[in-house]
Amino acid sequence: MAAAFPSTRLRRTRTRDWSRRLHRETTLSPADLIWPLFVIDGEGQEQPVASLPGVSRWSVDLLVDRVGEAIDLGIPCVALFPNTPARLRSETAEEAWNPDNLLCRAVRAIRERYGDAIGVICDVALDPYTSHGQDGLLDQHNYVANDATIEALVKQSLNQAAAGADVIAPSDMMDGRVGAIRQALEEAGHTNVQIMSYAAKFASAFYGPFRDAVGTGGRLKGDKRTYQLDPGNSDEAMREIALDIAEGADSVMVKPGLAYLDIIRMARDRFDVPIFAYQVSGEYALIEAGVAAGIGEREALVMEKLIAFKRAGCAGILTYHAPLAARVLAG
Repeated sequence: MAAAFPSTRLRRTRTRDWSRRLHRETTLSPADLIWPLFVIDGEGQEQPVASLPGVSRWSVDLLVDRVGEAIDLGIPCVALFPNTPARLRSETAEEAWNPDNLLCRAVRAIRERYGDAIGVICDVALDPYTSHGQDGLLDQHNYVANDATIEALVKQSLNQAAAGADVIAPSDMMDGRVGAIRQALEEAGHTNVQIMSYAAKFASAFYGPFRDAVGTGGRLKGDKRTYQLDPGNSDEAMREIALDIAEGADSVMVKPGLAYLDIIRMARDRFDVPIFAYQVSGEYALIEAGVAAGIGEREALVMEKLIAFKRAGCAGILTYHAPLAARVLAG
């Protein structure tokens, strides 16, 4: 136990910048960042997302340039999300396993330009491909059918792995999907393709701008509470994480991030796998709205929130502010 005041003065180590840096307990670097990117059909296309100021959807040719920017900034990985054209969406989401779908074209273009210089994460869920906006297939009662959805997710995962994805990230929250995907990847020879499971994904009010970005917001019929976690449940979140690890997840995701720092800390203390968090679209948009309203300075707000994720125990953070943060960290 420390000696009493004045023998102990905790402000001593805070007096000079060099000392504050020397005693810093939690650090952040560009290597802790993952940049989510939205891809659209066409060529030479940039579509700003109105509900996400500063974020755009990019056609494949321009998306590849953004990936080059990430490499230059020292960001080790990007996460891709497609805005599938309406004509290709269906009740049964067949476009998800089309080898020439928008996402697969983007992955191949990144591989052709940059090889293995950057990691590529592909989201696994059916909502970008369904006409009803749900993450899975509906039965005759409009209930998302777990086991039928898993069969579709396996096909989607194999399709993405074949295109060159490094990490398969199932965000659908179906029971048992990690084990089924892991087995299929092994049998197909994709032994080094990682699974980053969205193991603790909550039914959150913070997803709205993301759904605008991928074109599912206006299509969603009902809600996702029959498969995403109740925001009040922390013990259930730990059970979900434990099951996904047992089924073969290499890392797990908590989503959203900032409102669930307690879940991140609990997971970090309990499990010996990397824990990631998604600073989701609503969290990003609130920062931008705050900046626009004059309540704070963007860089300071962004960096404080990102260090909070690391302090809670994150190995890395998905954030739309990744380029900004990487530039700040580079000095």
